[in-house]
Amino acid sequence: MEELDYKKLIDEGRQYLSLEMRYGKLTAVEKLSVLLSAIAFVAVIVIIGGFALFYLISAAVHLLELWVGLWGAYLIVVLALLMLMVVIVAFKRQLIVDPITRFVTRLFLNANEDDD
Repeated sequence: MEELDYKKLIDEGRQYLSLEMRYGKLTAVEKLSVLLSAIAFVAVIVIIGGFALFYLISAAVHLLELWVGLWGAYLIVVLALLMLMVVIVAFKRQLIVDPITRFVTRLFLNANEDDD
C-alpha cells in the first residue's frame, strides 16, 4: 500500500512539474509577444515619424529660404537638429533608458507578483 502512495506522489509531482513548465512556456511566449509587438509598434512610429520629420524639415527650409536664402535656411535647420540631438543625448536616460526599463520591468516582474 505504501508503494502505491509513493508512486502516486511521484506521478503527481511529475504532473505538477509538467504543468509548471507548460505555464512557464506560455508566460514566456506571452511576454515575448508583448515585447516584440511593442518593438514593432515603435519601429513603425519611428519610420512614419522620420518621413514626417523629413517633410517638416523641407517645409521649414522652403519657408526660411524666403528670409535668409537657401544656404542660411539649411544652416538654421541643421543647427536646430543638432541642438535637438544634443538635448536627446543629454537626457538619454530620462527620455530613452528609463521608459524602456520601466516597460520591461512591468512586463516581466510585476505580472509575476500578481500571480502569487
